[in-house]
Amino acid sequence: MPAQRLSIILATHNRPSVLAHTLSQFRRLGLDCDEVQTIVVDNASRADTAEVVRAHRPVELLRLNRNFGSCGKALALPLVRAPVVLFLDDDSYPRPGSVDRLLAYFDRDPTLGAAGFVIRLPDGSEECSALPHVFVGCGVGLRTAALRQVGGLDRSFFMQAEEYDLSFRLLQAGWKVEVFPDLVVDHLKTPQARSSTRTTFLDVANNLRVLARYLPQPYYGIYRSDWLTRYRWLAEFQGRRWAFRLGRAFGTWRGLSERAGYRRWRLSASVFERLFSWSYVARRMAELRAGGVRRITLIDFGKNLYAFYRGARLAGLQITGLGDDRVAGPPGLGRRYRGLPVLTLTEALGVATDALVVSNTSYVHARQRAASLAAGPVAVYNWFSAPGREEKLSPLIDSRPVGF
Repeated sequence: MPAQRLSIILATHNRPSVLAHTLSQFRRLGLDCDEVQTIVVDNASRADTAEVVRAHRPVELLRLNRNFGSCGKALALPLVRAPVVLFLDDDSYPRPGSVDRLLAYFDRDPTLGAAGFVIRLPDGSEECSALPHVFVGCGVGLRTAALRQVGGLDRSFFMQAEEYDLSFRLLQAGWKVEVFPDLVVDHLKTPQARSSTRTTFLDVANNLRVLARYLPQPYYGIYRSDWLTRYRWLAEFQGRRWAFRLGRAFGTWRGLSERAGYRRWRLSASVFERLFSWSYVARRMAELRAGGVRRITLIDFGKNLYAFYRGARLAGLQITGLGDDRVAGPPGLGRRYRGLPVLTLTEALGVATDALVVSNTSYVHARQRAASLAAGPVAVYNWFSAPGREEKLSPLIDSRPVGF
């Protein structure tokens, strides 16, 4: 029997028809079934998941006695026999050719810890992480040795931000985490079992836990303040204030208890730069200043907005405001971000400025925003537009925060 090259792990809960469709897609991968180990983690389903698995032998079934969400995949790690693990959701599957390319990337680079896929949705759009070098959990290959070294996926997250938690640990341990444009996963994003209230709660709570675990001061205080403001305004826009408040309370409590225990995982300056791009953004802002730009308007309250605010301040640029319809609130509310007026896009585009800077490091959202502004009379700058596009980063220009 040939050695197994790949272990596929996916978690499911009460979605037998979705699971069956995904497992049927694996025949298109072009790999000998003897070379691939497939493990389905059943999160205490009432549905007959076992019947679906039996119909797709030799798929293995790991039945859990409670629902751990997408993080149930963590419990299958002891069963893995291959040197590379592919994490999928029960409604996501790789396109033909992607698995062979995935394995080739790991063969070529022994320092590669995680290889993220481009995630395609049914309408042709994409989804991606808010930060570079963080993968999306419904499509990522991981080196088994690296995964085991850093402790694997944390099942306590259930869902939301578990990718940040694992990516940060891999990077801090010295492994590379990259997203490759020629690795593609189709994600059906099945709405069943997706609760918007639960998602908001977990998004807030788990992101606060990630910050508490990994960011040293003063970065921790800066991003905690920014993310709480962002999540509060988004929750108010979506009508989910109580979910935000519960998430803030739970995430604060868990963060306080976890911060000391994760001290050894605090991000180094070099890893922080790879994730938050302070030096890179500051350099690009300095280039704008050298090119004659004096006033800019920031567009989008992304999770890494502070990097753009800081870079502009260091470059001596005047920031006229922040434009984002989701967080501006109703007319007359007068919200401000670090002293800057928070405006609707229409208001922001009416302010006299030399340039619009897309202040979002999520390449999908940044690219969409830049495209929507391109027809206007003002120059638009977007420095985060695609996965796998490595920039040569200078050392940290100045690690001190500004305006805080």
